[in-house]
Amino acid sequence: MTKKRLGRFMVITLAAFFNMVLVTTAQAAHPLITDDTGTQGKGKFQLEVNGEYGRDKDDGVVTKTTQLGAILSYGLSDPVDIVLAVPYLHVRTEAGQAFTDSGISDIALEAKWRFYEKEGFSLALKPGITLPTGDDDTGLGTGRTTYHLFLIGTQEIKPWAFHINLGYIRNENRQNDRRDIWHVSLATAVEAVKDLKIVGNIGIERDTARDRQETASFLLGGVIYSVSENFDIDAGIKSELHRFGADFAILSGITWRF
Repeated sequence: MTKKRLGRFMVITLAAFFNMVLVTTAQAAHPLITDDTGTQGKGKFQLEVNGEYGRDKDDGVVTKTTQLGAILSYGLSDPVDIVLAVPYLHVRTEAGQAFTDSGISDIALEAKWRFYEKEGFSLALKPGITLPTGDDDTGLGTGRTTYHLFLIGTQEIKPWAFHINLGYIRNENRQNDRRDIWHVSLATAVEAVKDLKIVGNIGIERDTARDRQETASFLLGGVIYSVSENFDIDAGIKSELHRFGADFAILSGITWRF
């Protein structure tokens, strides 16, 4: 494989991976990947603007990926939200020569329905689709409409909160990646001091590449600081536990509820 072709392959593979990560985090409390059962409340909005920078080195090929996302949630009713996520990707691959691809990736539309709640424990379903708005020739999108469904569980034991996600992703694509992907992840958050939460997250997901039998897994740690009742800032560090995706990634974001 020539360096140019290798660079393009890495762009496609990593962009597809980061696009799938954004799908699974469209409504999570950033920087967490695992979602919680919380909703906005009838008639209320939430706007998230977040970013992620990752760097990976594999067989002498260095890939740097920057992902930006704007996520708008609206409460149709107290237990039901609708969510629109618009991602932007910038991928730079260095293998002797440098190759860069950037642009809007696949836009995600989701709903979240909290259907059970009792004594601090709650369950929710989150179905969603991504639309093929990204350029699949450069790896910025899958080229097809994808579908996903997540079961979300949350247990609150003040000052702790625990979350679990079980998900299935129908990864329709034109890159010959796997189409049936499963996802399992766990997260916890604790209010260490007033207005400051420490968060942790771990998860596994079936690898999108057909030639890989191992699962893709991650470990994440971060903080969320509430500047006011309706405005948060956050930061985190994510590490891949297997040799797929970025060696490390730095995450940051802001959340405004109104």
